[in-house]
Amino acid sequence: IAGIPVTPGTMSSAESDKYIQNQRKLKFAGVDINVTEEKDLVPIAGIPVTPGPRVILCPGFAITQQEVVEKIEGGKITDRSTLVLEGEDLKVKNLDLDGALVIRTGHDCDVTVDGLVVRNSGYDLSEVPEGADVPEEVAIRGYTMNKSEAMEITITEPGKYHIGADGEVNKLE
Repeated sequence: IAGIPVTPGTMSSAESDKYIQNQRKLKFAGVDINVTEEKDLVPIAGIPVTPGPRVILCPGFAITQQEVVEKIEGGKITDRSTLVLEGEDLKVKNLDLDGALVIRTGHDCDVTVDGLVVRNSGYDLSEVPEGADVPEEVAIRGYTMNKSEAMEITITEPGKYHIGADGEVNKLE
């Protein structure tokens, strides 16, 4: 249809769309985060994708905008950052992220992250050279994710927890 941009139906464009959707959800919840617009997209293997931030909100964390608003409060995420949140009773307040952060919590883990400051080298994308000998799933995607450094927090023992500015996990109950 004339005048309507056509988005490529690829794995990398689908990932990019999901990152952008989650950027919007966090922005709506009051996070200081840039939302990628069409003019911001960068070509990776000829496919326009978001340069970041890359935000993954797992279904166990939140699906709807209302769930995001109930679990996220304030904070700031830089464009080069990657954030992964997974856990049904996980709440994040005033996160200050410049790098990569992965938080995964198990069933019956009530976790509040409040004021966490993360500074690390994070993740970055590397385009796969045309004709490179790589697995099919990498070739289809067009890039690999270089996971240089991340803060990873995994809590599986049921209970109530608090994580403060320093990233220290404190069990309250």
